[in-house]
Amino acid sequence: MTTATLTKPRIYVGLGTCGIASGGRAVLAKLRDELASQQIEADVIETACVGLCHAEVLVDVHMPDHSRVIYQKVKPDDVPQILTEHVKKGAPVAKKALAQWRMDKPVYDGIPAFEQLDLNQKQIRFILQNCGVIDPDSLDEYIARGGYASLRKVLAEEKWTPEQVVEFITKSKLRGRGGGGFDTGWKWQECAKYKADEKFILCNADEGDPGAFMDRALLEGDPHSVIEGMIIGGYAIGATFAYIYCRAEYPLAVKRLNHSLAELRKRGYLGKNILGSGYSLDIMVKEGAGAFVCGESTALQYSIEGKRGMPRPRPPQSVEAGLWDKPTVLNNVETFANVTRIIQIGLEKYTGYGTEKSGGTKIFALSGAIKNAGLIEVPIGMTIREVIYDVGGGIPKKKKFKAVAIGGPSGGLLPEAKLDLPIDFETLTEAGAMMGSGSLVVCDETTCMVELSRFFMEFCADESCGKCTPCLVGNTALLEMLARITRGEGKLEDLVLMEELGKQIMSMSLCGLGKSSPSPMLSAMRYFREEFESHIVDKICPTAQCVGLRRYEVLPQVCTKCGACIKPCPTGAMMGARKEIPFINKDLCIECGLCYDKCQFNAIR
Repeated sequence: MTTATLTKPRIYVGLGTCGIASGGRAVLAKLRDELASQQIEADVIETACVGLCHAEVLVDVHMPDHSRVIYQKVKPDDVPQILTEHVKKGAPVAKKALAQWRMDKPVYDGIPAFEQLDLNQKQIRFILQNCGVIDPDSLDEYIARGGYASLRKVLAEEKWTPEQVVEFITKSKLRGRGGGGFDTGWKWQECAKYKADEKFILCNADEGDPGAFMDRALLEGDPHSVIEGMIIGGYAIGATFAYIYCRAEYPLAVKRLNHSLAELRKRGYLGKNILGSGYSLDIMVKEGAGAFVCGESTALQYSIEGKRGMPRPRPPQSVEAGLWDKPTVLNNVETFANVTRIIQIGLEKYTGYGTEKSGGTKIFALSGAIKNAGLIEVPIGMTIREVIYDVGGGIPKKKKFKAVAIGGPSGGLLPEAKLDLPIDFETLTEAGAMMGSGSLVVCDETTCMVELSRFFMEFCADESCGKCTPCLVGNTALLEMLARITRGEGKLEDLVLMEELGKQIMSMSLCGLGKSSPSPMLSAMRYFREEFESHIVDKICPTAQCVGLRRYEVLPQVCTKCGACIKPCPTGAMMGARKEIPFINKDLCIECGLCYDKCQFNAIR
């Protein structure tokens, strides 16, 4: 339904995974009950994540006069007032209002436009433009906002040849958003040149990085943008069938994908003779069992074939012999959504975003020690500092920035000195990290780089498929050494061995899991070596995060004598009179960390 035909209020409730986790189901139930109780006629829409995960549950009230106000952190008890004052009387509840969507101009004074929010000043909602704004299950709403215009342009209106599609995507400089940054146009061109009775195009939605939720949010909020890009890509390479390989842990994404595919088949956008063009393609959702290694292209293909998800040596490359030994193209969720948008807006506008070598925007899942946790979309080339402070709002609780983990367990840990690096494929690689799929976890001064390295290595060791020895044995050996260091049992010689072993694993492993698994550890040793040495030589964890090395003390020069640390102590180990600097009775201290957590002035270490 478009705004021109809106005859009664439409109330959108944020019910992506983040909204559900924040209590969205209870808000939805209260909303429906209250609408019936107050006898208000309104359409209630279950939408998805608009990116403001820190502000969920979000409720978006869209009135027939085209005004549209978003309410943040809504609880069930807030619903009656919103309906009574806003929907009935036309007066928004200002204390709960976050922003208003700008139509021609803002309708209500005192409520900022969504685009004017500080965190949106440097963002570009290019791929995320529909997420949290439309009903993701409604094909009509997607079409009303320009959906499937790109597909109609290619297949029915301008009738591009497959070669023209490939050339267009090549000129756009679109690089794969799944981690490796491979040139999308080149990949399509290589696959298109092979002749075969069957060809496949695959969408990798097996998002497994800790801290990554970009693909999930896009599939939950705008599945059609991904499907449209897949159909266009299938036409470009001559694909006869397509699969979306999605994690089974994403039940809402899987549900919305299957619903969308069924609707498209009914309307002639999928199946035989799409839009009367003569091109036929169908798409199937294949649910993965959650193995991180199945994000690797050949392991993913084996999984679709019903085999154990393990990578195979290359060559041959997938574009020549992939799924069932047929020519195959694999791109990730965000890449296909880019294809849809690029054709929609044209090359000139799209190449105005990004850098000379990498066009467009990048979606990041911003989490960790950050005020505005959620989903963001920024031009490629923006600096890390701008992302963290201008978009993310900086570090909460007056803590200091320490590092940022970019690219998850395959990426790297970059320190404060690297804050002004532009976020692009080449620059991050030179710094010892990688863009990866887009997870961006911010660490404050309380984060131990040794423990974080151990956490990432434990993840990679657990997820190793076991096919190649460097990854299987090497990662386990690195994990054991890191664990010893966190317990105060490490040796300085371990650091030399860890560097050598890490480089060998990266050079000798079969697939991308092993080739990148030591990266967080190596970058942490590169930029925070003194922290590793402190664990080994002084037997001290500077952040007190390593349980085996915890030794709490009060810093007199920082302590404000507020006494907030004394009462919570469960054993009475924290002692001191009012307006005096407290001290810790070591005989009573059980190193639980409550005093450390309660201190707001970093006076306990």
